[in-house]
Amino acid sequence: MNRDDVLDLCAGLPGSVEDYPFGEGVAVFKVGGRMFALVPLDESPGSINLKCDPSLALELRARHAAVRPGYHQNKRHWNTVGLDDSIGAEEIREMIHHSYTLVVDRLPRAERQQLRGT
Repeated sequence: MNRDDVLDLCAGLPGSVEDYPFGEGVAVFKVGGRMFALVPLDESPGSINLKCDPSLALELRARHAAVRPGYHQNKRHWNTVGLDDSIGAEEIREMIHHSYTLVVDRLPRAERQQLRGT
């Protein structure tokens, strides 16, 4: 999965908003005003910072060399995932959805229901 695939996936999630609060070099994706993904645009091969349950974060870091503690983020709750093709596209999709879901689950009930169509 490359950076363009990641950008498309993040932008396509319900209620996702792309923002550039740190300048044009970093795409920040938010839902309900809260960040769930940060994508540096000037790196090669690229990476993505994702929110993660702390115990899963440790497991992913142990399993994949391309998963590191979140760069410039709370290292307990964020991972930086390298897009170097060492992790399959499906697993990266799962990590993105996990991050998104963690944020949505913390939104007020009315917002959650609107995003989930319930």
